[in-house]
Amino acid sequence: MIMNKQSLYKFSFFLSGILAVGVVNAQKDTTGKGGIDIVSTFKPVLREAAKINFNATPPAPDTTKAKLNYNIPNQNLLFAYQPGSLKPLAMDIDTAGRFDNSSYIKAGFGSLRTPFIQAGISLGDGKTAGLNIYAKHVGSDGKRDFQKFSNTNVDLSGFFKSGNNLEWNARIGMKQEKMYKYGYLPTSLTFPMDSIKVNFQTISARIAMHNINKTEFGLTYSPEIKIDVFSDYLKNSESNTVLNLPLEKTIGKSFAVKLGVTFDLTRLSPNNKTAINNTMYYLSPSVLFKGSNINAQVGIRPSWDNKTFKMFPNVLADISTEDERFTFQAGWTGYIRKNTYQYLASQNPWLWMPTTFKNTWIEERFAGFKGSVGSHFSYAAKVAFNKLTNQPLFINDTSAAGDGKSFNVVNERQIKVVNFGGELGFTIHEKFSLITGVSFNQFSGLKDNEKAYGLLPLELKAAMRLQIIKDLWLKTDLFAWTAPYYIEWDNSPGRLGGAFDLSAGLEFKITKNLNLWTQFNNVFNREYQRWSQYPVYGFNFVGGIVFSFDQKTR
Repeated sequence: MIMNKQSLYKFSFFLSGILAVGVVNAQKDTTGKGGIDIVSTFKPVLREAAKINFNATPPAPDTTKAKLNYNIPNQNLLFAYQPGSLKPLAMDIDTAGRFDNSSYIKAGFGSLRTPFIQAGISLGDGKTAGLNIYAKHVGSDGKRDFQKFSNTNVDLSGFFKSGNNLEWNARIGMKQEKMYKYGYLPTSLTFPMDSIKVNFQTISARIAMHNINKTEFGLTYSPEIKIDVFSDYLKNSESNTVLNLPLEKTIGKSFAVKLGVTFDLTRLSPNNKTAINNTMYYLSPSVLFKGSNINAQVGIRPSWDNKTFKMFPNVLADISTEDERFTFQAGWTGYIRKNTYQYLASQNPWLWMPTTFKNTWIEERFAGFKGSVGSHFSYAAKVAFNKLTNQPLFINDTSAAGDGKSFNVVNERQIKVVNFGGELGFTIHEKFSLITGVSFNQFSGLKDNEKAYGLLPLELKAAMRLQIIKDLWLKTDLFAWTAPYYIEWDNSPGRLGGAFDLSAGLEFKITKNLNLWTQFNNVFNREYQRWSQYPVYGFNFVGGIVFSFDQKTR
């Protein structure tokens, strides 16, 4: 019998209901707790994924030793053969201790009615910008008539960094010196005060900039301009302007090319007289080699001195050992020294102002060595053969109208100088230091003068600093020389006595910000003369206090 569709649907529905009831009865909980237990034997498992293994290859060990070149500037003193400047008071007052604070005021008074005040102030962070303010005033009044002087000095110097690779430096200062020509003979002579007055004033300014790191083209530059305006109480004035444009380009790791251009312009304006121009400029092209043990510079210095051309060599070399504890130095170089009114007055303030000026051409041929033994002892020595063209000399004015208190500047066309210089140093951290130096000069080959008047043949200098206990410091300074030649009244050469000057000072801390100091000068009371008829002060002392501002150390 064939079932129709409707009957087939009914039969299927009936059969499904019977099967469902059977399954429920089969899983019925007979414990009386209720609930349904579902049991399944199927456990799904994911297939293990393939992984990428990162096995880093270790770098090959570098067995090469890096070669580090250090250029540590020489801390040794240099003793030149030029005449030293006169210091009427044989005194170099300074603190013997090291200040932890960056700003201070130092004041005192001495036996020769000597007022002394000094101040130093530092501002800024010292990294991106900074300003230093320095001021000093000192004066004394000796036993002789008009044997008095006073010096006042004020300086402001600062720097700041602009951008990432540029630093600017600037400085402005003023210096005023007042003294009198007390070296007249016989001493019974009388003069009005204004006829023997010597006043010099200098206003100076400087601005410079340089790149901190080399440019992408390997260039290093540091242009600079300096201006000094110098004048005396007789209304004579002089302006000195120096423009320096150095440029250096590095080529590879060992070579560099250096080019410098310098303009030096001087204009002297005497009172009611025609102005005098003194112009000099020069170039300094050279090639530099910087090796592991050898540093060399080979170049020339073409110069124009008031339209007169002169070619100077410029060859220098340093050869060091591997540990740089010993360095041999040699060189052949030359340059022009400007003999301005300002420079001559710094050598001898008792001069008559010159009416003509000739600059000095200096050629140096030298060889020497420097080095250290251990970590405390250092040494240096040099021998040089120099030639001076147009060297100024100072002679007493012994004319009929003169009394010897003033000096004329005379020109010497040529002087040959054999110079020997040596230095020894011993230092133990900041607790003890001793430095001694000697400079010997033998003058020969003079063409216009019988002797090298005013130039020192032999100089000896020594300085010691000792920290006795934690808050007590001792310092001593010694200098000596064999005296230079001068002109006697009969125009024959004479020679002064030698000098031997020892000074000693003490400084000790009494509070966190307050120190006491004292200094004794010319301990042996030697009234020697650097310039004829001008004896320096004898024994004298100065003492006072130092107040340090409570600032954090850098």
